[in-house]
Amino acid sequence: MSTMKAAVIYEAGGPEVLKVETRPIPKPEKGQVLIRVKAFGLNRSELFTRQGHSPNVKFPRVLGIEAVGLVEEAPGNEFQKGEMVATAMGGIGRMFDGGYAEYTCPPATQVQAIKTEIPWETFGAIPEMLQTAYGSLFRSLLLKKGDHLLIRGGTTSVGLAAAAIAKNHGAQVSATSRRADRAEMMHASGVDHVFIDKGEIAADVRKKFPEGVDKVLELVGVTTLGDSMKCAKDGGIVCMTGMVGNKWSLDNFSPMDFIPTAVGLTTYAGDSNDFINTPLEEMAQQIKAGTLHVQIGKVFHLDDIVEAHRTMEENKAGGKIVVLT
Repeated sequence: MSTMKAAVIYEAGGPEVLKVETRPIPKPEKGQVLIRVKAFGLNRSELFTRQGHSPNVKFPRVLGIEAVGLVEEAPGNEFQKGEMVATAMGGIGRMFDGGYAEYTCPPATQVQAIKTEIPWETFGAIPEMLQTAYGSLFRSLLLKKGDHLLIRGGTTSVGLAAAAIAKNHGAQVSATSRRADRAEMMHASGVDHVFIDKGEIAADVRKKFPEGVDKVLELVGVTTLGDSMKCAKDGGIVCMTGMVGNKWSLDNFSPMDFIPTAVGLTTYAGDSNDFINTPLEEMAQQIKAGTLHVQIGKVFHLDDIVEAHRTMEENKAGGKIVVLT
Protein backbone atom coordinates (compact mmCIF):
# COMPACT_ATOMS: atom_id res chain seq x y z
CA MET A 1 0.00 0.00 0.00
CA SER A 2 1.46 3.37 -0.99
CA THR A 3 -1.37 5.67 0.05
CA MET A 4 -2.96 6.69 3.32
CA LYS A 5 -5.95 8.56 4.67
CA ALA A 6 -5.26 12.05 6.07
CA ALA A 7 -7.24 15.09 7.24
CA VAL A 8 -5.95 18.10 5.30
CA ILE A 9 -6.64 21.81 5.81
CA TYR A 10 -6.41 24.15 2.80
CA GLU A 11 -7.82 27.33 4.34
CA ALA A 12 -8.76 28.68 7.76
CA GLY A 13 -12.32 28.33 8.95
CA GLY A 14 -14.75 26.18 10.92
CA PRO A 15 -14.42 22.46 11.58
CA GLU A 16 -15.70 21.69 8.07
CA VAL A 17 -12.45 22.95 6.46
CA LEU A 18 -10.76 19.70 7.55
CA LYS A 19 -10.97 17.43 4.51
CA VAL A 20 -10.33 13.68 4.76
CA GLU A 21 -8.56 12.55 1.59
CA THR A 22 -6.07 10.06 0.20
CA ARG A 23 -2.39 11.02 0.13
CA PRO A 24 0.91 9.24 -0.53
CA ILE A 25 2.54 7.67 2.53
CA PRO A 26 5.62 9.76 3.46
CA LYS A 27 9.02 8.26 2.68
CA PRO A 28 11.36 8.61 5.68
CA GLU A 29 14.92 9.82 5.25
CA LYS A 30 17.77 9.01 7.62
CA GLY A 31 17.04 10.70 10.93
CA GLN A 32 13.27 10.36 10.48
CA VAL A 33 10.82 7.74 11.71
CA LEU A 34 7.79 6.61 9.73
CA ILE A 35 5.04 5.92 12.27
CA ARG A 36 1.86 4.02 11.50
CA VAL A 37 -0.48 6.19 13.52
CA LYS A 38 -2.97 4.38 15.73
CA ALA A 39 -4.32 7.36 17.68
CA PHE A 40 -3.83 11.05 18.38
CA GLY A 41 -5.21 13.58 20.83
CA LEU A 42 -6.79 16.88 19.85
CA ASN A 43 -5.26 20.11 21.15
CA ARG A 44 -6.54 23.66 21.32
CA SER A 45 -3.48 24.93 19.48
CA GLU A 46 -4.76 22.94 16.49
CA LEU A 47 -8.14 24.63 16.85
CA PHE A 48 -6.41 28.04 16.82
CA THR A 49 -4.40 27.03 13.74
CA ARG A 50 -7.55 25.86 11.99
CA GLN A 51 -9.18 29.22 12.78
CA GLY A 52 -6.26 31.08 11.20
CA HIS A 53 -4.46 32.26 14.33
CA SER A 54 -1.11 30.59 13.53
CA PRO A 55 0.46 32.75 10.80
CA ASN A 56 3.62 30.61 10.71
CA VAL A 57 1.65 27.51 9.65
CA LYS A 58 1.34 27.33 5.88
CA PHE A 59 -1.62 25.58 4.22
CA PRO A 60 -2.27 22.99 2.92
CA ARG A 61 -1.20 21.12 6.02
CA VAL A 62 -2.02 17.92 7.88
CA LEU A 63 -2.52 19.21 11.43
CA GLY A 64 -1.76 17.31 14.62
CA ILE A 65 1.03 18.17 17.06
CA GLU A 66 1.09 14.65 18.50
CA ALA A 67 0.56 11.02 17.53
CA VAL A 68 1.11 7.50 18.85
CA GLY A 69 1.53 4.30 16.91
CA LEU A 70 3.94 1.68 15.67
CA VAL A 71 7.28 2.19 13.95
CA GLU A 72 7.00 1.26 10.29
CA GLU A 73 10.49 2.30 9.24
CA ALA A 74 13.53 4.05 10.74
CA PRO A 75 16.34 4.33 8.17
CA GLY A 76 18.80 5.45 10.86
CA ASN A 77 17.98 2.41 13.05
CA GLU A 78 17.03 4.61 16.00
CA PHE A 79 13.94 2.42 16.52
CA GLN A 80 12.89 -1.09 15.55
CA LYS A 81 9.91 -1.85 13.34
CA GLY A 82 6.84 -2.54 15.46
CA GLU A 83 7.94 -0.55 18.51
CA MET A 84 5.20 1.44 20.28
CA VAL A 85 6.12 5.11 20.08
CA ALA A 86 4.83 8.59 20.77
CA THR A 87 5.76 11.87 19.13
CA ALA A 88 4.88 15.49 19.89
CA MET A 89 6.21 19.01 19.42
CA GLY A 90 9.24 19.83 17.31
CA GLY A 91 7.20 21.30 14.45
CA ILE A 92 4.93 18.32 13.81
CA GLY A 93 1.59 19.47 12.40
CA ARG A 94 2.97 22.97 11.97
CA MET A 95 6.26 23.01 10.05
CA PHE A 96 5.58 19.58 8.50
CA ASP A 97 2.57 17.28 8.25
CA GLY A 98 1.37 15.92 11.56
CA GLY A 99 -0.71 13.31 13.28
CA TYR A 100 -4.12 13.69 11.60
CA ALA A 101 -3.26 10.81 9.27
CA GLU A 102 -2.63 7.06 9.10
CA TYR A 103 1.12 7.72 8.85
CA THR A 104 3.40 10.54 9.99
CA CYS A 105 7.13 11.05 9.64
CA PRO A 106 8.72 13.10 12.46
CA PRO A 107 12.42 13.45 13.31
CA ALA A 108 13.74 10.55 15.39
CA THR A 109 14.80 13.08 18.02
CA GLN A 110 11.11 13.81 18.67
CA VAL A 111 10.05 10.21 19.28
CA GLN A 112 9.81 8.26 22.53
CA ALA A 113 9.47 4.47 22.68
CA ILE A 114 6.98 3.15 25.24
CA LYS A 115 7.22 -0.43 26.46
CA THR A 116 4.18 -0.47 28.74
CA GLU A 117 1.11 -1.52 26.77
CA ILE A 118 -2.00 0.54 27.42
CA PRO A 119 -5.09 0.90 25.18
CA TRP A 120 -4.58 3.07 22.10
CA GLU A 121 -7.30 5.51 23.13
CA THR A 122 -5.45 6.05 26.43
CA PHE A 123 -2.00 6.15 24.83
CA GLY A 124 -3.30 8.63 22.26
CA ALA A 125 -4.44 10.97 25.01
CA ILE A 126 -1.18 11.36 26.86
CA PRO A 127 1.84 12.71 24.91
CA GLU A 128 0.99 16.41 24.64
CA MET A 129 -1.38 16.47 27.63
CA LEU A 130 1.09 14.93 30.07
CA GLN A 131 4.01 16.91 28.61
CA THR A 132 2.11 20.14 29.22
CA ALA A 133 0.94 19.21 32.71
CA TYR A 134 4.31 17.80 33.79
CA GLY A 135 6.31 20.71 32.40
CA SER A 136 4.00 23.31 33.91
CA LEU A 137 4.16 21.71 37.34
CA PHE A 138 7.85 20.89 37.60
CA ARG A 139 9.70 23.20 35.20
CA SER A 140 7.71 26.40 35.68
CA LEU A 141 5.92 26.05 39.02
CA LEU A 142 8.70 24.07 40.76
CA LEU A 143 6.02 22.01 42.52
CA LYS A 144 7.13 20.36 45.76
CA LYS A 145 5.56 17.76 48.01
CA GLY A 146 3.24 19.51 50.42
CA ASP A 147 2.56 22.49 48.15
CA HIS A 148 -1.01 23.69 47.74
CA LEU A 149 -1.77 23.90 44.01
CA LEU A 150 -4.74 25.74 42.52
CA ILE A 151 -5.70 24.83 38.93
CA ARG A 152 -7.71 27.50 37.12
CA GLY A 153 -9.56 25.57 34.44
CA GLY A 154 -9.70 22.30 36.32
CA THR A 155 -11.92 20.41 33.87
CA THR A 156 -9.64 20.93 30.87
CA SER A 157 -7.73 17.81 29.86
CA VAL A 158 -4.45 19.37 31.03
CA GLY A 159 -6.07 20.51 34.27
CA LEU A 160 -7.32 17.02 35.08
CA ALA A 161 -3.93 15.52 34.22
CA ALA A 162 -2.11 18.13 36.31
CA ALA A 163 -4.36 17.35 39.27
CA ALA A 164 -3.58 13.64 39.04
CA ILE A 165 0.18 14.20 38.69
CA ALA A 166 0.30 16.76 41.49
CA LYS A 167 -1.72 14.53 43.84
CA ASN A 168 0.67 11.64 43.17
CA HIS A 169 3.53 14.01 44.00
CA GLY A 170 2.07 14.74 47.42
CA ALA A 171 0.51 18.15 46.76
CA GLN A 172 -2.80 19.45 48.01
CA VAL A 173 -4.94 20.24 44.97
CA SER A 174 -7.72 22.76 44.51
CA ALA A 175 -9.29 23.46 41.13
CA THR A 176 -12.00 25.50 39.48
CA SER A 177 -14.94 24.75 37.23
CA ARG A 178 -17.83 26.83 35.96
CA ARG A 179 -20.11 23.83 36.48
CA ALA A 180 -20.90 22.24 39.82
CA ASP A 181 -21.81 18.95 38.11
CA ARG A 182 -18.14 18.47 37.11
CA ALA A 183 -16.99 18.17 40.73
CA GLU A 184 -17.16 14.37 40.84
CA MET A 185 -14.99 14.08 37.72
CA MET A 186 -12.45 16.46 39.27
CA HIS A 187 -12.36 14.58 42.56
CA ALA A 188 -11.68 11.37 40.61
CA SER A 189 -8.56 13.02 39.18
CA GLY A 190 -7.23 13.97 42.61
CA VAL A 191 -8.79 17.36 43.31
CA ASP A 192 -9.35 17.95 47.03
CA HIS A 193 -11.41 21.14 46.83
CA VAL A 194 -13.52 22.53 43.98
CA PHE A 195 -14.24 26.23 43.53
CA ILE A 196 -17.13 27.23 41.26
CA ASP A 197 -15.75 29.84 38.89
CA LYS A 198 -18.12 32.71 38.10
CA GLY A 199 -15.36 34.89 36.73
CA GLU A 200 -13.70 35.79 40.04
CA ILE A 201 -12.61 33.29 42.67
CA ALA A 202 -9.93 35.12 44.68
CA ALA A 203 -12.34 36.10 47.47
CA ASP A 204 -13.62 32.52 47.78
CA VAL A 205 -10.09 31.12 47.78
CA ARG A 206 -8.95 33.58 50.46
CA LYS A 207 -12.04 32.82 52.54
CA LYS A 208 -11.24 29.09 52.49
CA PHE A 209 -7.44 29.51 52.60
CA PRO A 210 -6.70 32.95 54.13
CA GLU A 211 -2.97 32.88 53.34
CA GLY A 212 -3.56 31.90 49.71
CA VAL A 213 -2.05 28.99 47.81
CA ASP A 214 1.56 28.15 46.95
CA LYS A 215 1.18 27.59 43.23
CA VAL A 216 -1.46 28.50 40.62
CA LEU A 217 -1.71 26.82 37.22
CA GLU A 218 -3.63 29.20 34.94
CA LEU A 219 -5.28 27.34 32.06
CA VAL A 220 -8.07 29.77 31.17
CA GLY A 221 -5.67 32.55 30.23
CA VAL A 222 -5.52 36.31 30.40
CA THR A 223 -9.26 36.67 31.01
CA THR A 224 -8.81 35.27 34.53
CA LEU A 225 -5.06 35.71 35.10
CA GLY A 226 -5.36 38.88 37.19
CA ASP A 227 -7.83 37.22 39.55
CA SER A 228 -5.64 34.10 39.76
CA MET A 229 -2.67 36.25 40.77
CA LYS A 230 -4.63 37.35 43.85
CA CYS A 231 -4.97 33.71 44.96
CA ALA A 232 -1.23 33.16 45.46
CA LYS A 233 0.45 33.70 48.81
CA ASP A 234 3.66 35.67 49.34
CA GLY A 235 6.43 33.71 47.62
CA GLY A 236 3.90 31.88 45.47
CA ILE A 237 4.12 31.34 41.72
CA VAL A 238 1.47 31.66 39.02
CA CYS A 239 2.09 29.92 35.70
CA MET A 240 0.01 30.74 32.63
CA THR A 241 -0.09 27.71 30.34
CA GLY A 242 -3.51 27.63 28.72
CA MET A 243 -5.68 30.01 26.74
CA VAL A 244 -9.10 28.37 26.68
CA GLY A 245 -10.52 31.85 27.24
CA ASN A 246 -9.57 32.57 23.60
CA LYS A 247 -7.76 35.82 24.38
CA TRP A 248 -4.04 36.21 23.77
CA SER A 249 -2.90 39.44 25.42
CA LEU A 250 -3.59 41.72 28.35
CA ASP A 251 -5.14 45.15 27.81
CA ASN A 252 -3.31 48.12 29.32
CA PHE A 253 -0.89 45.92 31.26
CA SER A 254 0.53 47.75 34.30
CA PRO A 255 2.91 45.39 36.15
CA MET A 256 2.78 47.29 39.46
CA ASP A 257 -1.01 47.04 39.55
CA PHE A 258 -1.36 43.58 38.01
CA ILE A 259 1.30 41.55 39.86
CA PRO A 260 0.91 41.40 43.65
CA THR A 261 3.97 42.04 45.79
CA ALA A 262 6.14 38.94 46.28
CA VAL A 263 4.17 36.80 43.80
CA GLY A 264 5.98 35.36 40.78
CA LEU A 265 4.46 35.19 37.30
CA THR A 266 5.79 32.75 34.70
CA THR A 267 4.58 30.85 31.65
CA TYR A 268 4.95 27.43 30.11
CA ALA A 269 4.85 26.90 26.36
CA GLY A 270 6.69 23.59 26.02
CA ASP A 271 9.38 22.92 23.44
CA SER A 272 11.02 19.93 21.78
CA ASN A 273 13.21 19.10 24.75
CA ASP A 274 10.27 19.31 27.16
CA PHE A 275 8.52 16.45 25.37
CA ILE A 276 11.63 14.26 25.33
CA ASN A 277 12.24 15.02 29.02
CA THR A 278 8.69 14.02 30.00
CA PRO A 279 8.82 10.56 31.65
CA LEU A 280 6.07 9.04 29.49
CA GLU A 281 7.15 5.45 30.17
CA GLU A 282 7.01 5.99 33.92
CA MET A 283 3.58 7.61 33.66
CA ALA A 284 2.33 4.88 31.33
CA GLN A 285 3.27 2.37 34.04
CA GLN A 286 1.31 4.42 36.59
CA ILE A 287 -1.69 4.56 34.26
CA LYS A 288 -1.62 0.79 33.77
CA ALA A 289 -1.29 0.25 37.53
CA GLY A 290 -4.26 2.56 38.15
CA THR A 291 -2.26 5.10 40.17
CA LEU A 292 -2.44 7.89 37.55
CA HIS A 293 -5.93 8.77 36.35
CA VAL A 294 -6.37 9.92 32.75
CA GLN A 295 -9.76 11.41 31.90
CA ILE A 296 -10.77 10.47 28.35
CA GLY A 297 -13.58 12.71 27.17
CA LYS A 298 -14.71 11.37 23.80
CA VAL A 299 -13.21 9.04 21.20
CA PHE A 300 -13.69 9.55 17.47
CA HIS A 301 -12.42 7.98 14.24
CA LEU A 302 -10.34 9.89 11.68
CA ASP A 303 -13.35 9.96 9.33
CA ASP A 304 -15.17 11.98 12.02
CA ILE A 305 -12.47 14.63 12.47
CA VAL A 306 -14.91 17.45 11.69
CA GLU A 307 -17.25 16.38 14.50
CA ALA A 308 -14.28 15.88 16.83
CA HIS A 309 -13.11 19.46 16.21
CA ARG A 310 -16.63 20.77 16.69
CA THR A 311 -16.82 18.97 20.06
CA MET A 312 -13.50 20.53 21.11
CA GLU A 313 -14.58 24.00 20.01
CA GLU A 314 -17.84 23.72 21.97
CA ASN A 315 -16.04 22.39 25.10
CA LYS A 316 -18.35 19.38 25.25
CA ALA A 317 -15.84 16.57 25.77
CA GLY A 318 -15.36 16.44 29.54
CA GLY A 319 -11.77 15.28 29.14
CA LYS A 320 -9.23 14.62 26.42
CA ILE A 321 -10.56 14.04 22.90
CA VAL A 322 -8.84 11.13 21.16
CA VAL A 323 -9.08 10.16 17.49
CA LEU A 324 -8.37 6.60 16.34
CA THR A 325 -7.22 5.88 12.82
